Amino acid sequence: MNPHEHELHYPWPDVPALGTWTTLRPGVHWVRMPLPFALDHINLWVLDDEVDGRAGYTVVDSGISSDVTKQAWEQLFDGAFGGLPLVRLLCTHFHPDHFGLAYWLVAGGDKARWRAPLWMSATEYAFGRFLSLGADQTTGDSAASHFARNGLDDGDALAKVRARGSGHYPKLVPSTPPSFRRVQDGDEVAVGPAHAKRVFRAIVGFGHAPEHVSLYCEDDKLLVSGDMVLPRISTNVSVFDLEPDGNPLPRYLHSLDRLLLLPADTLVLPSHGKPFTGLHARIAQQHAHHADRLAEVLAACATPQTAASIVPLLFKRALDLHQTTFALGEALAHLHALWYEGSVTRRLDDGVYRFTTS
Repeated sequence: MNPHEHELHYPWPDVPALGTWTTLRPGVHWVRMPLPFALDHINLWVLDDEVDGRAGYTVVDSGISSDVTKQAWEQLFDGAFGGLPLVRLLCTHFHPDHFGLAYWLVAGGDKARWRAPLWMSATEYAFGRFLSLGADQTTGDSAASHFARNGLDDGDALAKVRARGSGHYPKLVPSTPPSFRRVQDGDEVAVGPAHAKRVFRAIVGFGHAPEHVSLYCEDDKLLVSGDMVLPRISTNVSVFDLEPDGNPLPRYLHSLDRLLLLPADTLVLPSHGKPFTGLHARIAQQHAHHADRLAEVLAACATPQTAASIVPLLFKRALDLHQTTFALGEALAHLHALWYEGSVTRRLDDGVYRFTTS
């Protein structure tokens, strides 16, 4: 939780009920969908739109693939949508809560609810499509080996990671739209009826996902931040088995600094938590948070440490397996940041990576 809540302002204290929306500004609607994780919700955004003379709605992110989410969407289609279609889906990144139901919303054909284009960055689409197809058949063994190599020695936990295997992502994202329209950094996306278009500029960020797209409307000082800026929790920045020597934390912090160019009173629409103002304060909080964590990790490395041994230092609460895998990834991201800058060394001892200042 964020100990500096007083630095942020939440204009809407109540969250929208399932299957309804809250209108934040004319043509900007807030939808909330449930998630079956400790982080139990995701915010989605519905924007009034008009494409090729057809009035309808653009939706930002899809929610996870589940019957509950589909039913909530159907309530919206039958109610708040007022008979208008979904004319575009824009996904910020490939994670299941953002991309999982894209195939059902817009893929076309008998299984999809609407025929509409998917807009997304190329890297995020490619990652999601690759994993959804189950093409990475070694995911379970690869992930378990990665965690074991970084100090996880709980045999039961490693067995569960192996068992989860390459089927984990396809269970959450069972299919993907067969095509997409590429969104790149700096692209402008015009959304809205012909007489009241909002122009959103794509801002690509790194560290949390390979090519995460946030959207900023200068005229409204409105930022759809996705997972790059969250008000109450820290964005997960992890090193996983697909890029085992990655260094995502500096890339994430640099991406945050780009957002400091936006006005301080920007209204932030995050994927988790509530819409808020206080963007610059939240970015400063994130920098301070990670600086403190890096200092703690560096001090601990006076004696050799693994990612697994760092987890209790960073996370002082009980974690389930799902949370443990992310916590290990985040601990490793902090260790790698120190390693790449030369503050610690890394050595392989008996098949386990250990980091130390000595």
